[in-house]
Amino acid sequence: MLRAGIVGLPNVGKSTLFNAVVANAKAEAANFPFCTIEPNVGVVAVPDERLNVLSQISGSAQIIPARVEFVDIAGLVKGASQGEGLGNQFLSHIREVDAIVHVVRCFENDDIIHVAGSVDPVRDIEIISLELGLSDLAQIERRIDRTRKQARTSKDAQFEITVLEKLAAALNEGKSARQITLTEEETAIIQGLGLLTNKPIIYAANVSEEELATGNDFVEKVRQVAAQENAQVVVVSAQVEAELVELPEEDKADFLESLGVKEGGLKSLIRATYALLGLRTYFTSGQKETRAWTINAGMSAPQAAGVIHSDFERGFIRAETVAYNDLVANGSLNAAKEKGLVRSEGKEYIVQEGDVMLFRFNV
Repeated sequence: MLRAGIVGLPNVGKSTLFNAVVANAKAEAANFPFCTIEPNVGVVAVPDERLNVLSQISGSAQIIPARVEFVDIAGLVKGASQGEGLGNQFLSHIREVDAIVHVVRCFENDDIIHVAGSVDPVRDIEIISLELGLSDLAQIERRIDRTRKQARTSKDAQFEITVLEKLAAALNEGKSARQITLTEEETAIIQGLGLLTNKPIIYAANVSEEELATGNDFVEKVRQVAAQENAQVVVVSAQVEAELVELPEEDKADFLESLGVKEGGLKSLIRATYALLGLRTYFTSGQKETRAWTINAGMSAPQAAGVIHSDFERGFIRAETVAYNDLVANGSLNAAKEKGLVRSEGKEYIVQEGDVMLFRFNV
């Protein structure tokens, strides 16, 4: 399961957004699995309308979506990399996640005091980025010091130091590790370091209720920063999400329509977070359940089967496969079969996004 850490300065709406994530998951507990592992961790469903369509076709008794785990990491402050505000502890929490959701304040509100005294999303991003970069730099320098002795006699250690020094130079220039082009061999060298600035990132631009549909100048500034590192921006309103939690299900659509949007930014954020690591979804669907399974891009049919159970991968024979669009267009699996759209795929088949699959295997 993808683990995403929600980070940001204090008073940017980070915890409000996280609480809305968790509350929305609870509200949908009748259809989607949800659990709270710790007070600051929540597992939420990835919104996917395809599940409802497949469930209707198959007459499924249950729907089980893909899931994302969100971790609410306490607000970072300037000096966090030197331990300010328990920064070292919070930075270690970020090191344990797969992706970062950086909540950036893009709204004015005199009742909510900004720690820096004014709203400036570019400055805020730079503060967090600097602290993450300084933490990475300190870790790289420690690693270089430990490796120098081995480098006297080991070519592998010499190569490692070359890679680490390349990264250190970039970090000293204010770049993130994400912005450094590395070969596969170089990437393997730093894999175990869990560098904070190497983690994929989404910027969640938190706007007021009135600006959810239109955005504002602050959001455009966030987009400019994100474009420099090929990162994604999702516009959200923690205020709107908090209000949605309190509304009956039948009133939510009307409320969102009054704001000029079809859905809150929360669903977009969850979907974007799921997609951030290049994950793919395939489906199994029958009378018992319709379920979304998460795989990495490029996985073969046996590997995808192994996500369900290791026995499926070991005893894999073939996979009866139909594309989601083909199945929906024909209305049933039998109709799709009659048109030759259900394929029998072997061990070499690379599973595609949206495949609906039935695995045949030996026990």
